[in-house]
Amino acid sequence: MNSPSTQFVPSRRMGVYEPIHQIGMWGENFKSNDIPNTSASVIVQMDNKLENESESASHEMLAPANKYDQEATKPIDKIQRRLAQNREAARKSRLRKKAYVQQLENSRLKLIQLEQELERARQQGLYMGGGLEGDHLGFSGAVNSGLAAFEMEYGHWMEEQNRQICELRTALNAHINDIELRILVESGMNHYFELFRMKSTAAKADVFYVMSGTWKTSAERFFSWIGGFRPSELLKVLVPQLDPLTEQQIFEVCNLKQSCQQAEDALSQGMEKLQETVSATVASCQLGEGSYIPQVAIAMEKLEALVSFVNQADHLRQETLQQMSRILTTRQAARGLLALGEYFQRLRALSTLWASSPREPA
Repeated sequence: MNSPSTQFVPSRRMGVYEPIHQIGMWGENFKSNDIPNTSASVIVQMDNKLENESESASHEMLAPANKYDQEATKPIDKIQRRLAQNREAARKSRLRKKAYVQQLENSRLKLIQLEQELERARQQGLYMGGGLEGDHLGFSGAVNSGLAAFEMEYGHWMEEQNRQICELRTALNAHINDIELRILVESGMNHYFELFRMKSTAAKADVFYVMSGTWKTSAERFFSWIGGFRPSELLKVLVPQLDPLTEQQIFEVCNLKQSCQQAEDALSQGMEKLQETVSATVASCQLGEGSYIPQVAIAMEKLEALVSFVNQADHLRQETLQQMSRILTTRQAARGLLALGEYFQRLRALSTLWASSPREPA
């Protein structure tokens, strides 16, 4: 396709007869046949006439060939461009396929690792379905793989959280520029959003597990509200760490705190109403008769609303973090994330200290 196009160049010995040679042959024939000689001027005139006709025919044959070559170059260029585009598209497709295969391989390795960790958890009995209640009642509960997976993921989440706290502290002390700091802030925000996603998945496996906060330390559970921190209370802790704030920032933070309190009150009232409904359903009909399957089945359906409450509470937490990031400057947002991380670290340290402190015998 890339070879140069062949141009047709007519030859005097190809496609056009040579009149002089032919006339010479006729002359010989005339001589051999004893025919009188033709005038030389007549022969010359005929030769010139045939020569002109030959050259005219040559030009006529060359003209269409040149025109054809010019027209032919246009589709060739178009084809070459299309081939180049196809090659580029194929290259990108190969790169996407390679990245996809690599992603699948990484996911496969991660799944194998998670399965191994789950198997070790089953062998060690780290989490049994029903928790302490099952043990106390003497039941051998089955392992809840969804919650075991959450505990493993949460352990990795905590490791990453500690690393990000150290990275934020180093960046703030080094006074890096706002562009690099913004990257760390967005990474920290996305890390909390990932926790909310993990909790939503775990709530589908066992919403009571998430609500009770058994995956947290004792001090964290003491301040827990619907499976996590209460946004308005957290603002009270963080705002003093962000001084100085402008008047506009103070105004917007106060409005955000008020909105959080209203949303928290609405969710808390909804939870109280759900508790009353479930309690009334379980206690319906005469107690003591020994038949309670219908009431428990109805109560189970009503308890499905708990998952929605957990998701709404986490949505409120996520919205609060996003609004604070919008109100604050990049450096203030970084300081806020650092203060938030250290606050939870201190609660966990308090739990450890409390668990290791000596107790008076009962």
